[in-house]
Formats: sequence, C-alpha cells, structure tokens
Amino acid sequence: MNLLIVEDDRSLAAYLSAELRSCGHEVVVAVDGHAGLRAVLDRKFDAIVLDRMMPHIDGLSMVRTLREDGITTPVIMVTALGQSADRIDGLDGGADDYVVKPVDVDELNARLHALVRGRAWMQSDSDTISAKDVTVSPTRMRAWYRGIALDLPKTEFNLLAELVRNADSVLTRKMLYEKVWQFEGEPAAKLVDAYVSRLRRRISAQVGDDPIVTIRGLGYMVRA
Repeated sequence: MNLLIVEDDRSLAAYLSAELRSCGHEVVVAVDGHAGLRAVLDRKFDAIVLDRMMPHIDGLSMVRTLREDGITTPVIMVTALGQSADRIDGLDGGADDYVVKPVDVDELNARLHALVRGRAWMQSDSDTISAKDVTVSPTRMRAWYRGIALDLPKTEFNLLAELVRNADSVLTRKMLYEKVWQFEGEPAAKLVDAYVSRLRRRISAQVGDDPIVTIRGLGYMVRA
C-alpha cells in the first residue's frame, strides 16, 4: 500500500515509517497537518495514519477538511487520548479507525489491510466476496465452502464474512470483537476464541475441514 503518515513526533514518525516499509508498504511522512494536506493534494494514498494532537492543524481538523473536500481516503487516527469520548470525536470527525498510543505496528498493519479491503468491498457492486474455496454473500446471509452451502448461526456467519472480507490479513481478537460484536475495547476472556472454535467445528462437521488459520499470538485469518 501507498501510505501517508502525518505525525509531528519525528522519532515516532521515523519508527512507524521504517516498520511499515518493512511490511512492504511505500510510506510518505508529513510532520504536521499543513504538510499532510499538501501531500494528499500532490498524490493518491491508499490510507493515512494520522496523529490527532499536532500544532497548527490537528488531526481532527485535518480529517474534517479532507472529508469536506470530498477526499475519502481511509484514515486511521493515532493518539494518546484513549477515552471513549475521544474515540467518538475522531470517528464522528471522519476517521475510519482509531489506535491508541503506544502503537503496536503488527496491529496497525492488520488494521490498515482490513480498512482498505473493507473499503474496496463497500465500493464493489458484487453481492459476494470470495477467498480461495470460501464464498460469502453478506446481503443474503449465505456462505459456501468448497461448493457446499453452510448452515451457520448469525454470529458465526458474520465472523466468517469478516475473515473472508479481509482474506490474507490477520485480524486480531480485538479487531474481530469490534467488527463482529460492535463493541469497543478488549474482548471478554476467550469470547472470540470460543466463537472461532464453534465456527470451525460447524464448518468441519459439514465439509470435513475448515479454512481458518490461527496466527499464534496475533489472531485469525483466511487465505486468499
């Protein structure tokens, strides 16, 4: 992906840019909101990692300006402000996701992939999404694995759909908790793991195996 990092802390900006480049991304760094807005006008980015607290033009003002100008580039806001009200302000202002410092780069990378893939799905005219042998129709609440129609309860279906929508991207337990259960914060102990286990058992009982891969220490994924 082609990423823009807008961060006035130069050491943090250097760290994030180096780590995200090591993940295979192209990265441009802007040191404040003015430079960030100029960069967006100069070239197209797949996503923006935006610090909230900056001098002159803060992150909230910058993302509002982008949205008012019709620029829909996905934005992940990064901030030291972790209260629920701060998160709501950021999302209401036009950010797509919100990460609290200190930043875990693996999670940030996973969220970037999920955000860009999710945006691509929302802009697609297709009724179905697929990943290798799995096909899901979110509008019809139907799923197939290796051509076999799956009988899944709503939560397990939504869990599978989220994994397929973000195929080849690791979704952490926290990300799945936010996307599938629509709750913020850390998931209840073992909740996500329990539902993933149920989903795998249901698919295996109907087909013989399942497509879900456990990434130890991180979360889960489905291969594209």
